[in-house]
Amino acid sequence: MNAERFEVITRKYSGLRVAVIGDFCLDRYLEIDPSRAEISIETGLSVYNVANVRAQPGGAGTVLNNLIALGVGTIFPVGFAGEDGEGYELCRALAAKPGVRLDHFIQTRDRHTFTYCKPLILEKGKSPRELNRFDQKNWTPTPAALSEKLSVAVTAAANAVDAITLMGQVDEPETGVLTSRVLQTLGTISKGKPERLILADNRHSLRGFPPVVFKMNAAELAALTGTKPSSALSDIAAVAVGLARQNDRPVFVTLAERGIVGALPDGQSDHVPSLPIRGEIDVVGAGDSVSANLVAALAAGASLREAMELANLAASIVVHQLGTTGSASVPQLRELLM
Repeated sequence: MNAERFEVITRKYSGLRVAVIGDFCLDRYLEIDPSRAEISIETGLSVYNVANVRAQPGGAGTVLNNLIALGVGTIFPVGFAGEDGEGYELCRALAAKPGVRLDHFIQTRDRHTFTYCKPLILEKGKSPRELNRFDQKNWTPTPAALSEKLSVAVTAAANAVDAITLMGQVDEPETGVLTSRVLQTLGTISKGKPERLILADNRHSLRGFPPVVFKMNAAELAALTGTKPSSALSDIAAVAVGLARQNDRPVFVTLAERGIVGALPDGQSDHVPSLPIRGEIDVVGAGDSVSANLVAALAAGASLREAMELANLAASIVVHQLGTTGSASVPQLRELLM
């Protein structure tokens, strides 16, 4: 991609309206000062003294953070948080973000706020070191009444945006935002306006999702299509093309340090290699930066290859951000491209 095309595409970001539909969580970091370690008098166990607490939207919120970093003009998060302290923090963090509108975000007493609590040891002269997390999730099915409310919110948001990105983060099916009822609604939306860009990523599998733009890794592609896993780029591209034809939508397959393969329903495919590693890395959030950059670039008129090139730039920036779930801005992308 040359500089002129980069500017043409990214200049359109400020005029985009994007809905992020999925499992929003709170990423809460407990920054521990190891120099203040002590032993509890009561228990005899080690005490980690927390010097600072910071929180930011995670899960689908990481995709949102990346869209904000790109300067996308208006973003509608569609999901839920509990009526608890973590929900208060999450909603406050979302509301403070530029361009974010909470018109279709639901707080409910029927769910806990999905939370990743991450103890992080910060030692001078060393990279951040994350200890065992404390996670809070919902392990029971999302109530039917809440699924109906989410379906209404999805329809309303879809009517107000240029593009939609879906992010499923839960471990158990039907326990998050992208329930079968919500997916049914999204299928109706996709069928009614097939030209509208909808890109989907899901932590475990896209099985059961309507035919939209799919983004997944190679193992997920093989499992979804029932094909033999292969490391050969030609095999991966052929399977991706078959799925793209089946869905009549593009398919993107992420390959970690090998880059991204993209496929179109007309049989075309392409591979964009990743950028070289420039030091210590932390891969947390890289996949979400890819999703955000793909949807923003495609909505702005980028070709398949251009979208993958921008997504690879973003992933390269994010993996070099240690101790946080990072994001990549247009100036950062421009600097790395040039």
